[in-house]
Amino acid sequence: MVGQRVVIRSLVRGETGPSGGPALTDVLGTCESWADGEVVVARDDGSGRRVRIAVTDIVSGKPVPPRPSVRLRVTSREAQLRATGMWPDLATEPLGDWLLRAGTASVRRTSSALAMGDPQMPVAEAAERVVSYAREHDLPPVAMVEVGDDVERDLVGLGWVADRADEAPVWFQLASVSRALRALRGIGRPEVEVELVEDGTQVTARIGAQATARAAYGDDWVGIHALEVDAAHRRQGLGRALVAALLDWGAERGATTAYVQVRTDNEASERLFAQLGFVTHHTYRYLRPST
Repeated sequence: MVGQRVVIRSLVRGETGPSGGPALTDVLGTCESWADGEVVVARDDGSGRRVRIAVTDIVSGKPVPPRPSVRLRVTSREAQLRATGMWPDLATEPLGDWLLRAGTASVRRTSSALAMGDPQMPVAEAAERVVSYAREHDLPPVAMVEVGDDVERDLVGLGWVADRADEAPVWFQLASVSRALRALRGIGRPEVEVELVEDGTQVTARIGAQATARAAYGDDWVGIHALEVDAAHRRQGLGRALVAALLDWGAERGATTAYVQVRTDNEASERLFAQLGFVTHHTYRYLRPST
C-alpha cells in the first residue's frame, strides 16, 4: 500500500456513532508509510496534512485509482471554450451554457454551436435557435456535441444526424507541456530548421515546404492544430520537430497544458501524441438537422 492512493476507515476513539456503536471516519490520500504499528496518510484534499492511524483502529482499507490531474478535471465545455480562444475576434452568442459561433464556414469549430452543458431551455427550442442563428449568418446549422452526452442523445432524437456521413469523431486530448517536452527529449528530434511566424497569441511553424503546423496560447494552455507533413517527407520526424518547437513556444509564454484535437481515424497523429503523454479528455462530433 505504501505509495498508493488509499481510503482507510478507522475507529474514532472515545466517540460514539449515530447508531450508538463506535464512531468511524474515512481518510482518503496517499499512504506514505506503514510501520511501527501505525499508518501515515497524506490527505488528498490539497492541504497536504498527514494523518497517523493506529493499525489496531483500522476497520477497512483499500487502494483507489490515482486522482485525475487538474487538467483532466475541467469539463468538456470548459476545454472547448479554451480552444475557441484560438479565434479571439470570433462572433458569439451565449445560449445558456451553449455558445453560438459565427466564423468561417470551412472551419466548423468556429461556425458550429458549442452544444455542451445546459442551454437552460428545452433542447428542441435550443436546436431551433441554433438553426436560426446559423441562417442569420449565412452558415449551415451545425452543432458540436460530446459523444455519449445527453445533448447528443436529445438532438439525435430530434432527427439530427452526422454532419458528414463518412467523418470520424474527434479526440480532444491533453498533456502536461513539461512532460511532453521530456518525452520529446527521450525520443529525439531531427536536426532541422523550424521557422516560427508569430501573430499575437498564435504562431505558425514551418519546415520549408515540407511541413507546417500552428499553435495558439491562452490562459496557460497551448493548442496545436493544422499539423501537416508532405506525403513524400513523412516518417522522418518532421511532425515531432514542429510539435517540439510549438511546445517550446507555448512554454516560454507560461503554458503548462497542451491540447490537440485528433480525428479517431488518424492513426499517425494518435501514435505521435500518445508517445508524448497526451490522453483523451473527451470525444466530440458534429450534428446537423436532417432536413
